[in-house]
Amino acid sequence: MHPVTEQPVAAPLVDRGLPPADAAVVRVQRDGAVGWVVLDRPAQINAINDGIRRGVPAALAELDADPSVNVIVIRGEGPRGFCAGADIKESRGAETSVQVRRRMQRSRWIEALDRTDKPVIAALHGYCMGGGLELALACDIRFASPDATLALPETGLGLIPGGGGTQRLPRVVGYGRALDLLLSNERLSAAQALAIGLVTRVSTSPESLLAEVQALAARIAAKPPTATQYAKRAARAAMQTELKSGLDLELDLFAQLAPMQDVKEAALAFKEKRPPRFSGA
Repeated sequence: MHPVTEQPVAAPLVDRGLPPADAAVVRVQRDGAVGWVVLDRPAQINAINDGIRRGVPAALAELDADPSVNVIVIRGEGPRGFCAGADIKESRGAETSVQVRRRMQRSRWIEALDRTDKPVIAALHGYCMGGGLELALACDIRFASPDATLALPETGLGLIPGGGGTQRLPRVVGYGRALDLLLSNERLSAAQALAIGLVTRVSTSPESLLAEVQALAARIAAKPPTATQYAKRAARAAMQTELKSGLDLELDLFAQLAPMQDVKEAALAFKEKRPPRFSGA
């Protein structure tokens, strides 16, 4: 593995007026062509506060714009979990429905993943609950540790998921299973989540999760980056449009890729029996 470089997403957070205590609750790491977004509130099981709501979009934008990064991974710091959901200690006082709607409309921070061109992998361990699962659902690939526990508990609190859970979960696991989980608040193990397609991979052990995620991310990152991004774009369109429009988009993207240098390089490297050197051109 390449040396890891790391820094907190401090400047944009400070510029937006966050208190110093929130300035480093999201960190950015780089390991070769893989960029890592780290939720760093381990004492709170990385519960979501305003620092995370601002820091995650800033980190995603930074890594998405970095030409040296081809794949992004989101993980949570500490042994207890990826993210336990919203921080219930974050007091906002009494709010009307209109005030809540306006506040949440201004944030919609998880939707930053919908604007991220590069593939994003969620590395899930321990508790992945509520808004933490909604964050994972917005990622492209979910890779879980065997000790992961996943749930959307909101209806038991008199609420519904407010970060995309009611919309993304049915797209991932189907309507029937999604509604079952939304209404029952059942906690799923990693094995159960894998069985219904909520996660796509489970690591060999909790200790090996990050190494296995890094290996998968590096494998994807080694491929032609434009082709990877176009494949993601086409597949996401399949969830949002009717078949004919999706097929038209696929054809357009294929035609754009065909003349690119990376296609020629892949063929030449195969002929010369050497590793390809892709440039994104």
